[in-house]
Amino acid sequence: MKTQDKQKRFLLPEDEIPTAWYNIAADMPNKPLPLINPQTKEPLKAEDLYPLFSHAAADQELNQTDRFIPIPEPVRELYKNYRSTPLVRAYGLEKALGTPAHIYFKNESVSPVGSHKLNSALAQAYYCKEEGVTNVTTETGAGQWGAALSYATKAFGLELAVYMVKISYEQKPYRRSIMQTFGAQVIASPSMSTKAGRKILTEHPNYQGSLGTAISEAVELAMQTPNCKYALGSVLNHVSLHQTVIGLEAEKQMAMAGEYPDVIIACFGGGSNFSGISYPFMRHVFSGEKKTRFIAAEPASCPKLTRGVFQYDYGDEAGYTPMMPMFTLGHNFAPANIHAGGLRYHGAGTIISQLLKDGYLKGEDIPQIESFNAGELFAQAEGIIPAPESCHAIAATIREALKAKKEGKEEVILFNLSGHGLIDMTAYDQFHAGNLIDYSLPDEEIKRTTDSLEKII
Repeated sequence: MKTQDKQKRFLLPEDEIPTAWYNIAADMPNKPLPLINPQTKEPLKAEDLYPLFSHAAADQELNQTDRFIPIPEPVRELYKNYRSTPLVRAYGLEKALGTPAHIYFKNESVSPVGSHKLNSALAQAYYCKEEGVTNVTTETGAGQWGAALSYATKAFGLELAVYMVKISYEQKPYRRSIMQTFGAQVIASPSMSTKAGRKILTEHPNYQGSLGTAISEAVELAMQTPNCKYALGSVLNHVSLHQTVIGLEAEKQMAMAGEYPDVIIACFGGGSNFSGISYPFMRHVFSGEKKTRFIAAEPASCPKLTRGVFQYDYGDEAGYTPMMPMFTLGHNFAPANIHAGGLRYHGAGTIISQLLKDGYLKGEDIPQIESFNAGELFAQAEGIIPAPESCHAIAATIREALKAKKEGKEEVILFNLSGHGLIDMTAYDQFHAGNLIDYSLPDEEIKRTTDSLEKII
């Protein structure tokens, strides 16, 4: 269906900001397999997670019955600082591509920290504060999650320690500066401050780090620090739950535009922004009302959705976390040093993995050079420089738009612009200088890191 005018941006009034998050687990035709306690090998209970996470986050993690979970009023009040985020018709990109497709993007880059990550950071910080917690630990890849949680913990009067993947710590110094400006302590991971970090550095002195390593260090510090909890920025169900505010808004905004998406696209690392834009729309596919397709765009150098195995695996490198049923490259997988640091994670969340198994979404691998070409074209057409992570979603969108052009179809495409790239210009400098390469993961490397997994499934 065509839009009736040339309106470009769609915003919701303040009183239309969602009052509850959508819990897709309640509607899934096939529920995800349970998390497993690595010590007992029994299904995990919420109480098993209480020492590590806030009680509210732990309860939400295992909730498979409540379709909607209320957003606490203090969190909604802070959401109002930047929500609703705009839904934008990308007329410039459509013209540049010469496509009949109608392209829309949800612009999460307008948040105070420049990405979607704040949606869950505010919720997790609030729950910790309500529980009387004083200290929080976390990890961050590209630094977007660390920046978001730094702001959120400061808003609720909490102290934060962030383990930042070493390669990103070096590549993205301004994200580190943002975290420090908000009052967080930032440590390059692997570090000598934890047992997990010391072990890795002893075995691999020049190791540039991974999200799995940083998670191990943050979890270890949380477990050893009084009155401290750990917060995670992606992968887990409660994080995806908090991000559904994106898709719930987008549903209303697409109705304002007079259209409905045929395909929804987001970049994919652990799944937070993909689930945020997708889950609210996916419930209409479960019911048979709609036939929307969903594409998760991941880096070709970290292809857990397209080339990983479905097996129980740890969320971190040291094996401190519960075991999760996931599409994984193995928790000891060492990703290539690509500039999309937020996507260099070895596994997919349990819900995403089950949905992929059941055919409700597909993964698409994007080479690094193609992603930056797409990001640069988008910047020139729409005036927004996207984060390297978001460039993957744009590349997948361009593929779909050109396919629609070839087939002469007025397909409606919606993608999530998860963050801006104004603090990632070093990556663009490297791209312009011709210093970036496409890295394709050898089959033998995937086999090496997945063969060692415990075969529970």
